Amino acid sequence: MKKCKACLLPESVPEADIDGDGICAFCRNAHTGNSSVGPRSGDRDDLESTLTSAKRTPGTEYDCLVPFSGGKDSLYLLYRLKVDYGLRVLAYTCNIDLPQAAWSNIRTALSVLDIDHLVYAPAPAFLAKLFAYLLRNQEARGAVYTVSYVYAPLFEGSAIQLAIEKKIPLILAGYSPGQPEPERMRYEFAPELIRSEDWTPPHLKECGHFTEDELRHFFNPARLPAETVFPRYLAPFHAWDYDQAKVIEAVTRLGLVKRKSHASPIVSNYPINWLMMYSDLRHFGFNPYTPEFSALIREGKASLTYWRIMAPVVDFMIRNKVFLGREVTRSMRWLGLRDDELAIRLPKGAYDPPLLTRLSSSTT
Repeated sequence: MKKCKACLLPESVPEADIDGDGICAFCRNAHTGNSSVGPRSGDRDDLESTLTSAKRTPGTEYDCLVPFSGGKDSLYLLYRLKVDYGLRVLAYTCNIDLPQAAWSNIRTALSVLDIDHLVYAPAPAFLAKLFAYLLRNQEARGAVYTVSYVYAPLFEGSAIQLAIEKKIPLILAGYSPGQPEPERMRYEFAPELIRSEDWTPPHLKECGHFTEDELRHFFNPARLPAETVFPRYLAPFHAWDYDQAKVIEAVTRLGLVKRKSHASPIVSNYPINWLMMYSDLRHFGFNPYTPEFSALIREGKASLTYWRIMAPVVDFMIRNKVFLGREVTRSMRWLGLRDDELAIRLPKGAYDPPLLTRLSSSTT
C-alpha cells in the first residue's frame, strides 16, 4: 500500500489523496497552521494558572486526580505534577486487563514518586459482556473507535465520580495531542458534559442487552445532589509542548520504568487493543492508530524513522497473530468471538452522547 513519504499515512485513509510526489493532502496543507494536535492560544496560560491555584486546595486531601494506565504519558504527567508543581496527587487506575508491562510501570513509578494510588476494576463479567457486544456491533468507524469511545466514558466517568466524592477540584489526564478526537476534547472537557450529560452510550440503553444495574457503571450527574461541585477535566499535554520521543526518554532517565521498552505504547497498551486493531485492519486495510501517529509526525512530535520501522512490524504481528499479536487470539477466547462476528452494524455516532454530538456539530 502506498504511504505518504512525509508522515506515513496510508493511501486508504479517507482524504489522504497522496499525489505523484508521494505526499498526502494533510502534509501539503500543513503550512496553513490548522493543526489538530498543537496547543491553542490561551490553553497554556490557563493550565499554568490552574495548576498554581490548585496547590494545597483547602478542604481536600488531594489537589488533583490523575487517571494512571502505566503508559509513558501518564507516567511523565505524574512526575511533572508531583515534582515540578508540588501538587498532592492521587493516581487512579481503571483496570481492564492491563498488561504486565503496565503494572510494572505502575509499581515502579509509584515507588519512585511516593504517590497515593487507587485501583477500580469493573466486574469481569460485565466487561466481557460489554466488549463482546461492542465488537459484534461496531459503529461505522470500526472497532477502535467503538470500543475506545465506550470504554473511555466508563473510566472517565468513574474518575469524575471519585473526584466528586473526595472533593478533588482537578482531573488531569495524560492524553497526548490528538487524543481523544478534537471534537470530543481539546484541552478540556466541556463543563456541560460533566454537569448535565448522561455518559451512558445511547445505543447501550436502547439495545435491551444490558440491565439497569450494568448501565449504572456509566457516570450520570442526574443521580447526584443538586449542590454537587464538579471538577474540571484537563489534558495538560494539549497545552504543553509535546514530543513522544522525549517523553519516552524522560520516563526512562527518571527511573519511572524498569527498561526503555516498557515506555513504548506498543508494549504498555491494553491487550484488547490488539484485537481492535485486528478487526479494523480487516475492515479498512490500515491500522486505525495510523492517522493519529501520522499527525504527530507532521507536527514533529513523533519520530518518522521509528514509526517507519515499527508500523509494519506491528501490523505484521496483528495480521498473523504472532508475538504481541497473540493477544488477538487470547482476547477472542476471553470474549468468545469468531472472526466473522467482528462486524460493523451501526451508523456513525450510534454510541455518542447527544450533547457531545451537538457540541461537535457546533465547532465544525
